[in-house]
Parts: sequence; structure tokens; C-alpha cells
Amino acid sequence: MSTMTKKKFISSIAQEANLHPNTVRNVIQAFLDKMTGSLVQGDRLEFRDFGVFEIVIRKSKIGRNPRNAAVPIVIPERSVVKFTPGKKIRQIIEKK
Repeated sequence: MSTMTKKKFISSIAQEANLHPNTVRNVIQAFLDKMTGSLVQGDRLEFRDFGVFEIVIRKSKIGRNPRNAAVPIVIPERSVVKFTPGKKIRQIIEKK
């Protein structure tokens, strides 16, 4: 399995759609910027058949340092992005 970088992703879409890579890059960057802005505002992003992105709060918890397990470390509460795959993408991944 290899890593699909943003550059490879843009190049792939540009070739398939017969578009200039700069056009594709601008659209993808605008999409990512809008997604980030929406998540920061607290919006839930739902893409039918693909999935849902939302901000959730992880509770604070006690962690342990592997080198010194006797000393507890408090991991503070924090906000994280949660992705829940949609039905169609789940089915495709399960078949693979």
C-alpha cells in the first residue's frame, strides 16, 4: 500500500478529467479550506454515501509514561475531528 499525496491526487484527477493541474489544485484547496472553516465553526459535514466529519470532545484521561509507569500523566480534554464512513464506502472497503 502506498501513500496518496495531495500532489499525486491532483495529478491523477487532472489527467482523468483532462484539466490543468493548477485548476484542480485551486478547487481542491478551496474545498479543503471550506471544510476546515466549517468544522471550526462547529458544523457537521455530511457527504451522502461517503461519510460524516464532525468535531467531538475527547475526555481527559490518565496516561502512563512507558519508561516510568509509576508516574501518572494527565492528558487534557481536547477537540478532535471524527470521520464516520458512509454505507457505500464501508461496503467497498469491506469487499477489498
